[in-house]
Amino acid sequence: MAEDIDYESLPSNAGHAVNMFAGALAGISEHAVMFPVDSIKTRMQVFATSPIAVYSGVGNAFSRISSTEGMRALWRGVSSVILGAGPAHAVHFGTLEAVKELAGGNEAGNQWLATSLAGASATIASDAFMNPFDVIKQRMQVHESQFRSVWTCARTVFRAEGLAAFYVSYPTTLAISIPFNAIQYTVYEHLKKFANPRNEYSPQTHIVAGGIAGAVAAAVTTPLDVAKTILQTRGVSSDHDIRGVRGMFDAFRVIWARDGIRGFGRGLTPRVLTIMPSSALCWMSYEFFKAAIRSD
Repeated sequence: MAEDIDYESLPSNAGHAVNMFAGALAGISEHAVMFPVDSIKTRMQVFATSPIAVYSGVGNAFSRISSTEGMRALWRGVSSVILGAGPAHAVHFGTLEAVKELAGGNEAGNQWLATSLAGASATIASDAFMNPFDVIKQRMQVHESQFRSVWTCARTVFRAEGLAAFYVSYPTTLAISIPFNAIQYTVYEHLKKFANPRNEYSPQTHIVAGGIAGAVAAAVTTPLDVAKTILQTRGVSSDHDIRGVRGMFDAFRVIWARDGIRGFGRGLTPRVLTIMPSSALCWMSYEFFKAAIRSD
């Protein structure tokens, strides 16, 4: 039944609502499933002062965290992601489709400029909403975090560091997310059109195209993600230099001084491992919910 639906041709009176709702469901699915690997990525990117929190790889981190802190530690902060991801992804996909349509991305031919513009515009809007939730998430993920509640973490950070603490990483987040989403969306659209020229609902196509697109975008933007993690966790660091970091270039300076060029690749493997399947799941979920809602 779903194969007969031209799921890309949504009616004008329902398109944005469908896109936003599908995006919200896709975002929650994406982040919740891969959260433990994301926690490992955060731990590996932080310059830890305790040797207990220094990990040689993803497997080593998983076994040490689960054995010393329990499996629940890998899920600490997931509630912040769930609270923020739904609305943020709704905004993201709603903006994505609206700008794509306005820029002519649904017309025949190679519309790489329109799809890149749509991806970048969606990011600016959604990251403004999601950034505070991401700060709270990483404060809860780090080794020996004192926070067990999203609200406690938010209140404590606000009282100690002010509103700026939730947005100190926003310029860096945009510096990551704009190229990340432009790369991801462009690669996804081109792979989808190549593998599925008839524009039919094809879960296999969405999974493969989404996974490859996410992996490419994740690898390219890892150095910026390391800087972002330092900015978002500086308030819980006991290191004077890290606590004094004020922006992306300060973070780059600290990374270079501590670990050289290798430092910019910290967490590359768990980042790709997190984003590749989560991107595949996100695009598959988005296209599924879009087709399912359209068919009702």
